[in-house]
Amino acid sequence: MAGKPKPMSQIKQLLQLHQQGKGIKFIARSLAISKNTVKAYLARTAALPESVPVLLALEDPVLEARYHAGSPAYKDERFEYLKSRFDYYTQQLKLVGVNRLLLWQEYRQQQPQGYSYTQFCFHLSQHLVARKPSMVLHHQPAEKLFIDFAGKKLSYTDPATGEVIECQVFTACLPFSDYSFAMAVRSQSISDFLYALGCCLQELGGVPQVLVPDNLKAAVTRASRYEPDINRALEDFANHYQTTVVPARAGKPRDKALVENQVKLIYTRVYARLRHQQFLDLPSLNQAIKEKVREHNQTRMQQKPWSRQERFLSAEKHLLSPLPEQAFELKHYRELKVARNNHVYLSADRHYYSVPYTYIGTRVKVIYTRSLVRVYSKGEQIAVHIRGYQPGGYSTSKEHLCSHHQHYLERSPAYYLEKARKKSEALCQLMEELFKQKRYPEQLYRACDGLLSLQSKTAPADFDSACRLAPDCQSYSYRFVRNVLENRMASHVAEPKQDTPLPVHHNIRGRDYYAQTSLPFKPL
Repeated sequence: MAGKPKPMSQIKQLLQLHQQGKGIKFIARSLAISKNTVKAYLARTAALPESVPVLLALEDPVLEARYHAGSPAYKDERFEYLKSRFDYYTQQLKLVGVNRLLLWQEYRQQQPQGYSYTQFCFHLSQHLVARKPSMVLHHQPAEKLFIDFAGKKLSYTDPATGEVIECQVFTACLPFSDYSFAMAVRSQSISDFLYALGCCLQELGGVPQVLVPDNLKAAVTRASRYEPDINRALEDFANHYQTTVVPARAGKPRDKALVENQVKLIYTRVYARLRHQQFLDLPSLNQAIKEKVREHNQTRMQQKPWSRQERFLSAEKHLLSPLPEQAFELKHYRELKVARNNHVYLSADRHYYSVPYTYIGTRVKVIYTRSLVRVYSKGEQIAVHIRGYQPGGYSTSKEHLCSHHQHYLERSPAYYLEKARKKSEALCQLMEELFKQKRYPEQLYRACDGLLSLQSKTAPADFDSACRLAPDCQSYSYRFVRNVLENRMASHVAEPKQDTPLPVHHNIRGRDYYAQTSLPFKPL
């Protein structure tokens, strides 16, 4: 029985023939085994406490245990001592600088006749594997989407500079169908990560119930086995798509073993097949990745009668939640103080945005996206602006300013002429002449403010007379009108006289007479 064990079905045949009274030679010839093997099994049967009928009624694995108790190596005293030290060695391997060779050397000092280094490592590895069994997870369709970044990078060449630009490769898969997605992005930043995740959901045509990312910074701000802190931007993304984020445990790649396996397959079916191609921009690289991933999804799976794409289209896609109508925009959050000029300063843009002046000195919450900046105070939106990217610039809404500042911004020739027309026709004519002067606009506006102030404090008749006097004196200024009113000269201004025509007479020379170049004289 030192050779290869015989099948238990054959051993049962041996026992039945022996029970029928057949000889060893007949049994050996009938079962095509040696006579010594027949003798050995019969001797072992005689040593067993059970009778032959009982042995024949046992199942094959149980019967095999009766005849073959296992390797005697595991009953050796050396193994029993090593087994008692397994827990100690497991703890020691976690310490810095402790490896298996060091532990073996210490073991041989205590047991000079102990196992060799190869056998020591074999038994220790068997123990470590047995301590961490893996579980088979059964996934429901459209339930989860596993997300990860590949460890190796792809690249493209900038045609202008010749620089090779390396890119991160975003990967994802649905565990039920194993349907895969891959895309190259420039970095693992929040914006690139969420952009790739949004493209993945668009490619799938729906949203799963749960997103399972790795513990990268773009997804998890503080890793924890029980309550990880999800990145605020990823939470906004999940709320927009009406899904949930449940990160994998830190340092537990088996939580998302399928996407880890997808990364290995993508190395073979995407990376390796693109190794001889050169790309000049990111879109062309992603187009090539998309084609190879499509081929990967359409390849028939081993030990299964379908491909990933067939499984996804038939049993999973229709169960995904619908996509939202609007695309997701990444939101950034700030808490800022309103300055005395009723603006908040957004350092990301180095730009100023106005809020109502009543909030000066208070702290407000600012949420800005790629296109808009919204300002909130006590749960209410108090301002919204189109995002400005001009450094040092101001985005100001007139309604946010106080009345004095609104008046200052509204100043213009048309503004003052309109106000003057409502007050007095004479004042309007004076301002028209005033704006014809080649002077700095600020001076003209101040003069107009002064004239409007005088008009509100002066009798209308006197003020109109002073305004009519200014054009006659060719003096279009606030100071002239003020002096006329202070010196009471407006009341003495006579009404303009109307021109009276000359009487008709035949001896009156007309203008034609004076226009001629030569005068005819009559001789005396």
